[in-house]
Amino acid sequence: MTLPPAASLHHGAESFYQQWQRLNDWLVQHHELWQPAPFTDPCPAWVQRWPVLAEQVANLSDRDCQRLDDDPGALAALLGRELPSLQLFEGLTRVPLLYSGSAGPSTLPEVRATDMPGRKRLQSGAFAAAIRPLQHDVLDWCCGKGHLARTLSPWCDGKVSGFEWSQALVEDGNRLAGKFGDAVTLHCQDVMAEELEMPEAVHGVALHACGDLHRRLMRRAAHGGLPRLSFSPCCYHLTELRYYQPVSRRAGGCPHTLKLTRENLRLAVQETVTAPQRVRQKTRQVSRWRLGFDGLQRCLRGTDAYLPVPSHPPGLANGDFAGFCRWAAKKKGLELPDETDFDHWERHGERRFQEVRRHELVRHLFRRPLELWLVLDYALFLEEQGYDVRLGTFCERQLTPRNLLIDAVKAGSTQNAQGLR
Repeated sequence: MTLPPAASLHHGAESFYQQWQRLNDWLVQHHELWQPAPFTDPCPAWVQRWPVLAEQVANLSDRDCQRLDDDPGALAALLGRELPSLQLFEGLTRVPLLYSGSAGPSTLPEVRATDMPGRKRLQSGAFAAAIRPLQHDVLDWCCGKGHLARTLSPWCDGKVSGFEWSQALVEDGNRLAGKFGDAVTLHCQDVMAEELEMPEAVHGVALHACGDLHRRLMRRAAHGGLPRLSFSPCCYHLTELRYYQPVSRRAGGCPHTLKLTRENLRLAVQETVTAPQRVRQKTRQVSRWRLGFDGLQRCLRGTDAYLPVPSHPPGLANGDFAGFCRWAAKKKGLELPDETDFDHWERHGERRFQEVRRHELVRHLFRRPLELWLVLDYALFLEEQGYDVRLGTFCERQLTPRNLLIDAVKAGSTQNAQGLR
């Protein structure tokens, strides 16, 4: 098998930088629609600026909200009736599928997928199919129990190893590899450790490595001149930095580059297309309670400002609204009056939830553009480090919304000469 040519990954003659610039300009143009968080801001400024748009989403049914949230293209078409510039969504976010199916099945057989959730098994197989053939030793970064490493092992002539900080996961992974005869060895290693010595001449891979973990992999790979790097990023907001710093010189040097907080980055991964219905229902219930308590605390404090409440214990969701309020008030040092009308504030939370859901729908249109903006920055960085880069999807979003894949081969390497160019 030969890899698709790198040129096929750009829209016509458009470079990654040109695509990034178009996305950057579009996101800056519409920042009022996606930067304010409706959950904490009861009346985002855009509601006053575009009242017809606000009325349009306010009149949507719950069923319409769910359908449009799961179909960004249809959402863009609907909102584009009022703001035509939103109709650019499809063109701005279109990327190629990196796996056409010609490589054949790469998924680990079900009988060997012990301790491996079905969705993870399919994701790993799709990832493997998109990056075959494998012509170097493989290092699975942040490997967990080594599910990806074991999936890749049959297609790799060299060694397959993995780095994982959890000793328990490493032991379980090595046990599974031994049980099924997989040529895989996992090592207990904190990949963020400064003293980490990167193996030479390995193909670094990572499936859904979070935030600073995948950014560290990029920098380590580039610094060590690894021949190939293939990764699907996730959880971009998990970073020590308060504001996102572009990793590429070109994105960082643009005078109008987006300024993004960790909260802005969180928007890129706010999708629940793979969540079971019962999980969605439980999440919505807690959201209603939080919004109800938000109204209550604003009234008690006499301050029209959001008060962050920490994550609740899982068991609290099985109780009632009054119990949630008492827990939240204690966490924030507030005293609830004996005559607190919990029914009133629970109804307030329900009304706010319906409003927030519709305002969030507008914001959600910008999830994929923001994610692609970030991943294009990664692609630009790797190009600047001398890599030829493919960027696209390795599976359908119904399998995972985090389906973007960067596949970078060092210019002049053996694998590059055999197909990536």
